[in-house]
Amino acid sequence: MNDNVIVSAHGLTKAYSLPAETVVAVDNVDLEIRGGEFVSLMGPSGSGKTTLLDLIGCLDSITEGSLRVFGHEVSGAREDALVRLRRGRIGFVFQEFLLLPELTAMENVQLPSVFARRPIERERALQLLDRVGLAARANHLPSELSGGERQRAAIARALATSNKLLLADEPTGNLDSRNSQAVYETFTRLNEEDGLTIVAATHDEKLGSTAGRRITLLDGSVVPH
Repeated sequence: MNDNVIVSAHGLTKAYSLPAETVVAVDNVDLEIRGGEFVSLMGPSGSGKTTLLDLIGCLDSITEGSLRVFGHEVSGAREDALVRLRRGRIGFVFQEFLLLPELTAMENVQLPSVFARRPIERERALQLLDRVGLAARANHLPSELSGGERQRAAIARALATSNKLLLADEPTGNLDSRNSQAVYETFTRLNEEDGLTIVAATHDEKLGSTAGRRITLLDGSVVPH
């Protein structure tokens, strides 16, 4: 595999067996994502965006096909191996901000590193908040932040322990246009200035067009452009 290809999928398939039917959420997908890319996953609800993101993030098992992430074959890998692969490399941002309400923005950023047994100093947390434009709000509780500020705090938290690949699932789904714009700008800055690889699943055409490359899914398959 090319050293710069950090995600490589061939025939990637994920099917769920339900009582009445089998649902194929991701269907025979081939793709490559290179380090430093900003990629959007577009498509209607039910097209397979979230499932594909979960597979790339090593959060779900593969039914068929091959998936290599950072050079490691994911299919058939043990859970402890997947945890090691995610740790320090893959960060996640979701539609729901998932900040602990009783902790400040800085404390929320520091928390995952404590669970990973690699606690970061307040100075490092402040640096991360500064990268997302929130240094001045570091000591504020989530209830004192706007939706966009809470999402940017969640981005900083994701980068605290994982700084190679950021996976975002509908990151502007709960935001108005002004706060969405702040998130777009944050992603673009992290991608262009820090070289962070970003894959964002979104319905938002503006975020989709902000990314350097767009992958469209329909019924679990990649739509050729």
